[in-house]
Amino acid sequence: MSFHTSNVFFVQNEQNLSSGVAIFANQKQSTMAIMITDECINCGACEPECPNNAIYEGGAEWRYSDGTSLKGLITTLDGNDVMADDIHEPMNMDVYYITHDKCTECVGFHDEPQCAAVCPVDCCVDDPDYRESEDELLAKKDFMHL
Repeated sequence: MSFHTSNVFFVQNEQNLSSGVAIFANQKQSTMAIMITDECINCGACEPECPNNAIYEGGAEWRYSDGTSLKGLITTLDGNDVMADDIHEPMNMDVYYITHDKCTECVGFHDEPQCAAVCPVDCCVDDPDYRESEDELLAKKDFMHL
């Protein structure tokens, strides 16, 4: 079974089977992912608020498996096969960052993105370069949290 978002394409393996995951290949893109701007003061208030563990300290490596139920093989949109426990390079070396492959904007958990709600300098903002529908965000949430 496959799972698609605008940012990543997952293929479930024997360790990670679920009948509740849908494909949303041609959905209208209506909402934006969240990003952390360079105005971040590195206070860390956002990191523990993320239900998907999609927020990392600047310079920290990330994994798909961190804070999720993902195990085994994951195939990215560009066709690379990786293990959920594989280490990925930091997306920012200086300030906290959000990996879009795991961010669901707190859809399915909260009414609003919690990182933005707790940020004292309002640097957790919509990222116009990453757009996903609410259905895609919910499917990503369901996929990561079996």
